[in-house]
This record gives sequence, C-alpha cells and structure tokens, in this order.
Amino acid sequence: MPLLEVKDLHTSFFTDAGEVKAVNGVSFNLDHGKVLGIVGESGSGKSVTAYSIMQILAGTGKIVSGSIKVDGQELVGAGEKVMKTIRGNKISIIFQDPMTSLNPTYTIGHQLMEAIVLHTDRNKKQAYDRAVEMLRLVNINEPEKRMDQYPFEFSGGMRQRIMIAMALACEPDILIADEPTTALDVTIQAQILELMQSLQKELGMAIIMITHDLGVVAQMCDEVIVMYAGSICEQGTADEIFYNPCHEYTKGLMRSIPTADTAGSKLQPITGTPIDLLNMPKGCPFAPRCDAAMKICLTQRCERMEINEEHAAACWMNVKKALDAGELALKEVATSE
Repeated sequence: MPLLEVKDLHTSFFTDAGEVKAVNGVSFNLDHGKVLGIVGESGSGKSVTAYSIMQILAGTGKIVSGSIKVDGQELVGAGEKVMKTIRGNKISIIFQDPMTSLNPTYTIGHQLMEAIVLHTDRNKKQAYDRAVEMLRLVNINEPEKRMDQYPFEFSGGMRQRIMIAMALACEPDILIADEPTTALDVTIQAQILELMQSLQKELGMAIIMITHDLGVVAQMCDEVIVMYAGSICEQGTADEIFYNPCHEYTKGLMRSIPTADTAGSKLQPITGTPIDLLNMPKGCPFAPRCDAAMKICLTQRCERMEINEEHAAACWMNVKKALDAGELALKEVATSE
C-alpha cells in the first residue's frame, strides 16, 4: 500500500467571477522513504495540491471530488477533528516564506513547544527538550539560547531551518516542502537542500518537493510530476523526465535551463502567458503556447499515454509518433477518444 494515494483530485476556488479549477484530476502515489518532485510554473496547481492534502485551503477553496488516502485512511470528508490528528503527526509542511509562517510576537522556543505539545503527548518539560534537540538537529548553534529569541533575530536561512525543525518535531511520515529555498541565496539554498537530504535519510520519511527549480528536482527527487493548468501533463522517474521528456511543456522547461553548453547564447523561454483558469480551452491547455501544436490539440485533450513502465505523458505528439512508427492503429486512437 502506498504511504500517500491521491486519486482524481479536483479542487476549485469559487469566486464572484466564477469557478477556478485550480487542481483538475490529479492522481499520484508516494511510497515510504521516496522523494516526489512537483514542478511547474506559478499558477500550475502545485501548492494547491499540497494544501488540498493538508486541507488548509482558503475560505473560497473546496475539494470538489477525488480521494486522498494516507496509510489507507481517507482524508477527503474526514472532518477537522481527524485532520488535526493527521497534521504534524502524519504530514507536515514547510512553507515558502518562513517569516510569514513564524509569529513575530512569540519566541522560537514557544512556537516549537506549542507544536510539540499540541500534536504529541509530551509535557512542557519534554517538549522543551525535544525543541532543543530539533534545533541542534538542524544545525542551529547554542539551541538553548536560541529558544528565547524572536524570529526577527534570525537570518532567512536560519528561519528556514527553524521551520524544518518545527515540521519534523513530531516525526511525520510525509514532509511537504513548498518551495523551501525560493527566498534564499544560492549558498544557503545548497545548505538547506543538503540538510533536508540528510534528515530524510536519517529519519526515513517521504518528501513532496514543490518547486519550479529543475536543479533542485535533479538533486533530490526519485520521481517527478510536471503540472500545467491544474493537471499533470507528464509523470515519471527523474531520469526519464530529464533525459527523455515527452510533453512539449516539459521540453520547454528544459530549454529554459541555463547550462554550460548554452553559455553566451540566448535562453529559449516558453512563449505566451499562462492560460486563464476561468476560461479553460477545450483542447490541450498548453496548445496556445506550443510551437508544435496540431489541429487536434486545439479541440481535444489527449489522455495520459504510457511511454514505458516508469513514464507517462498526455501529449498528442506521442500519439503521432506512435502512429508514424506503426505502434498504434488509428482506430485505437478513435476508441480512446
């Protein structure tokens, strides 16, 4: 049984302008001890997927349909009482900006201890010892002294370490990291990623790494999901995604990465702008920005097609390639539609 099983998840935000389908039919599994990367540009549905799992959506947000299971326990419709036992104990999250996640009016020690007392059966003395232990684990010097300091007394990198300590204090099975290095400089980014890797190996937890930095994905992830306009356009192992991208959007992301080979030449950004989720196109959502778009791309969505056992993508170019190679008959395509 997978540790986390998400099936056909649909999450929408209901606004005065209409229904925004932020997550539109997302399905994936996460096994024990694995690192799953979710990549895509801003607005692709990465963070909303994570917030749906944690059920911490904004007031206008709602899980419309689908299933989210942790160790076989259904979370959709389970209620807030059940979710309070899941958050912190089973699943924890590190948010993008630690300064907005830490309360500036309370000491670091108070906030760490509050989380530990709330989600475990430890008393205040045991919670204090655990908080000090976690600060030491994330390489913060003089942890006893730091317990009495406030968030503004720490650098950005140290605040992010504190958020990691807080997320891991209750020993969760799953850690969701929502772009944990975006606001940090390159040197601190490397330190935070190295810290997360070492903690993951030491504690044996599974990680969902949400990012738009493909370098982070290459460094940390076992499997990768590429999202666009609320849907998964490609899914596979990290090696398959990087060395054999099979969706035009993924290929565009790869072309946007600066490498030693592209030094001195212009990068090739993806043209156009993200689609309006209030007015989703009838066909492939990436078609208006795709240089290889065909007529069918504008009128019909392509179903997920298996490239091999470790790789799948939803792109008509793969169907065309299979037809040209004689691996797929035209009647099979018509039947699948």
